[in-house]
Amino acid sequence: MPMSDAEPQPADPDPALRREHLGAFIRLRRERLQPQSAGLAGTARRRTPGLRREELAQLCGVSATWITWLEQGRPVAASAAMLARLAQALQLSVAERAYLFELAGRLDHAAPGAQPRPVDAVLRSVRHMTCPAYVLDRRWDVVASNPQAAELFLDWGAAGASPPPNLLRFLFLDPAARKLIHDWDARSHRLVAEFRADCGLQIDSPPLRAQVEALAAESADFARCWGRHDVLAREGGERRFRHPRRGELTFEQITLRPALHGDIKLVMLLPQP
Repeated sequence: MPMSDAEPQPADPDPALRREHLGAFIRLRRERLQPQSAGLAGTARRRTPGLRREELAQLCGVSATWITWLEQGRPVAASAAMLARLAQALQLSVAERAYLFELAGRLDHAAPGAQPRPVDAVLRSVRHMTCPAYVLDRRWDVVASNPQAAELFLDWGAAGASPPPNLLRFLFLDPAARKLIHDWDARSHRLVAEFRADCGLQIDSPPLRAQVEALAAESADFARCWGRHDVLAREGGERRFRHPRRGELTFEQITLRPALHGDIKLVMLLPQP
């Protein structure tokens, strides 16, 4: 499935929806941060979980009203410097900070520069790999894969099919995936958080919105994971499978973003002894 330099970009999402996502994300992160970890004195009885809005406002040097309006999705202007203080106060990870800035429509000057555009050779490269390998686009459609990956993922379909196989749909809608993937509960939660990070500012573009709504309607597990607004960077590490034909399998996952394209990911699973 070739991609050219003239590939159209998704339209900018509805600003009101973006503010709604931003407010929910900030509120959930505030509620998960304990006062002690933020350097504040804890009290024995608290009516709300995590930090109060007043406490977060104190850490950021703004008014509690400003934090309230931000969480309510009101059209509040937030500077890059203010977002940086908010990210620090909420102790956001690199992926979470990038997500915060993207939803707020601000450039994070502390972040690395944007990636340039792609070469089609990345999509063809998986055919020459002997380990399971595949390429995901922004929707996590499998736009390229080799036979080893198709076998591992129970013949999820060949890339180029209409529609192409999709990693999230396989994970949540194919009953065999729950038996195949070791510790399915933890992996499914993490993958949804990684997918949200990948969506970024385009979270409410029509293709992604339609995909999320369809998955949430078809899978209560996906809807629950998505509603947590968790954001995680995609990482490598050990991946274990219980394959019905090949038994217990262990791989080391390596995920790469091609230097010429930030919207696709090359995933390789290196066999482990």
